[in-house]
Amino acid sequence: MKEKQFYQNIQKVLENLPENFSILEEQIDIDVQMKYFEIVQKVRTDEAAAGCFENREELFSENTGFERKKEILVNIATIDDVKAFRTIERFVKESSGEIYQWAVLAMQESRMLLQSSLLDEQQVFISTGLGGRGQKLRYYVVFINKNREGLLTRTQQKLLKDELVSVLKINDGEFETIDFTEGFSTAMVMLPLQTDLKSVFRNIIDECNQYGDFLDDDMILTNVKMLSRNEITEMLNGNRKVDFEEHDEWEDFDEEEE
Repeated sequence: MKEKQFYQNIQKVLENLPENFSILEEQIDIDVQMKYFEIVQKVRTDEAAAGCFENREELFSENTGFERKKEILVNIATIDDVKAFRTIERFVKESSGEIYQWAVLAMQESRMLLQSSLLDEQQVFISTGLGGRGQKLRYYVVFINKNREGLLTRTQQKLLKDELVSVLKINDGEFETIDFTEGFSTAMVMLPLQTDLKSVFRNIIDECNQYGDFLDDDMILTNVKMLSRNEITEMLNGNRKVDFEEHDEWEDFDEEEE
C-alpha cells in the first residue's frame, strides 16, 4: 500500500509539471537547502531586498560576516533586475564551502525570477541533494550482495557494470561511476525525471541474477546524498527491511513571481 501511494504521488507531480522546468544541477546538501528556505521566510521583505540590492557589493568585502552575506543573497535573489543576477553569479565564481552552496541556490532563484518575467509564466524548480543535468536527476544506488561478507568476483563486477550501462542507455540515462566493496556495490547514475525507477533497477537485478543469482532483490536508491559505508552497513544490519522505495527521496519547489 505504501509503495502504491509513493508512486501515485510521484506520478501526480510529474503530470502537473510544465514543459519548461529547472533542475538544480549542483550537489547541494539538503540541510543547506532547508536552511536557505527557512532564512527566506525569516528575513526576506521588500524593504530588506531593496536595501541589500543597494549594498550588494558588501558580498565581496572580507569584512562582511557569513550571516550578512547569506541575508544579502536571499534578498537580492528576489530582485527582478539582471544586475542582481550578475552580482550573485560573480559571487558564486569567487566563493567556496557552504556560502558557495548558498549562493548557488540564490543564483538559481534569481535566474528563475528573470525567466518568469520574460516568459510571463510560473517556473518550477526541482531540487535534490545530488542535483542533475537538463531534465535528468542524479541517483546514488546501492546493489546488495547476497553474500554480505564477500566481494563480487571480477566476472560478476563486469556483468553488473555492463548491465547497468546497457539499461541506462536504453532509458536515456547516464552512467557516472561504480565501486565494488565487501557486501555491496555503489553506483552514481542519472536518469530522466519521468523514469519508472522501480522497473529500471529491477530489470538490472533480474538480468544479473540469471547468471549466478548473486544480488539481493532489495536495494537502496536515493537522490538525497552519497551514503557512507557506515550508513549503508547500519541499514543492512538494521531491523527494518532495506528497500529502495523507502529511501528514494526528492523534493520540488514552485517558485512564483514576486
